[in-house]
Amino acid sequence: MKIVGDELHPLQKVQDFSPYVAKIKASGADTVITGNWSNDMVLLVKAGKDAGLKVGWETFYGGSPGTVTAIGEAGVDTLKQVTEWHKNAAPQLDATVAAFAKRYPGKENEYTYWRAKTMWEMFAAAAKKAGANDPVKIARALEGMKTQTSLGEVEMRADNHQLLQPLYVSTLEKNQKYDVEDTGLGWKSDAKVDGKATALPTTCKMERPK
Repeated sequence: MKIVGDELHPLQKVQDFSPYVAKIKASGADTVITGNWSNDMVLLVKAGKDAGLKVGWETFYGGSPGTVTAIGEAGVDTLKQVTEWHKNAAPQLDATVAAFAKRYPGKENEYTYWRAKTMWEMFAAAAKKAGANDPVKIARALEGMKTQTSLGEVEMRADNHQLLQPLYVSTLEKNQKYDVEDTGLGWKSDAKVDGKATALPTTCKMERPK
């Protein structure tokens, strides 16, 4: 892998991304890793499509609410995301997907953030373990906590309080079992990474309450 460019732009102020797309094209890059979101994400990918830019868009927020609807066909086969889940990630999720859609119908209620479910489940378990709603006691109960989810094991690291969870790399495709926001486009898994595989040494020196 070779890095051929590194570019920053003003946040949520650029209306024309064609100059940035031209730079990407000139660099010869075949993949763009971007932390863009909202309008910046949409305008960047669409500008790339308009310019005939042939790259893969590796994103963190490509599946955030409204993004797939706004990008549409411009993201097919090229827009990728790294997330803790998507609706087509595993067959065992079907019951959850169906139950959510029944209770909260409509494309405006897309179930996007599985981590919110994990957060509240772990919080409840920590409160039960602590036997109180005291923030310090709950925080200590969370340290090192492991739980099994439909997607695999999740762990709250004790040393820096980061959540280790399975992650999925997926690509926006047509003809998937579940689509996004009634667009006819859905996510297809390219790879799954276990939570433990994402753990890196930490430099965190957390000061805990006594």
